[in-house]
Amino acid sequence: MQTETISYDDFARVDIRVGTVVRAEAYPEARIPAIKMWIDFGPDIGEKKTSAQITKHYSPETLSGRQVCAVVNFSPRQIGKFMSEVLVLGLPDDENEVVMIGPGEKVANGGRLY
Repeated sequence: MQTETISYDDFARVDIRVGTVVRAEAYPEARIPAIKMWIDFGPDIGEKKTSAQITKHYSPETLSGRQVCAVVNFSPRQIGKFMSEVLVLGLPDDENEVVMIGPGEKVANGGRLY
């Protein structure tokens, strides 16, 4: 399935940054099992929070210190009683479960994908 073609300007409007998970906890109130994360995107963006349905491959204990990529310029979204400020990015595994995207080597928090 091919998707609609976009311009470079369209791509440039999506602000994808790398950050480090500084805190994570289970989100048992979510309809679908999820984990709440607080991610440090460096001094320009700061710490942002999100909720993600990533419990198949991750637990709160394994996320601290992990670098992840996220869209940081979405409008905040209410997820139950939790306000999600960024969208963590991932790819589906063979069972359509999320595998998060992050750099293969340590990079500075706040670095923008290009």
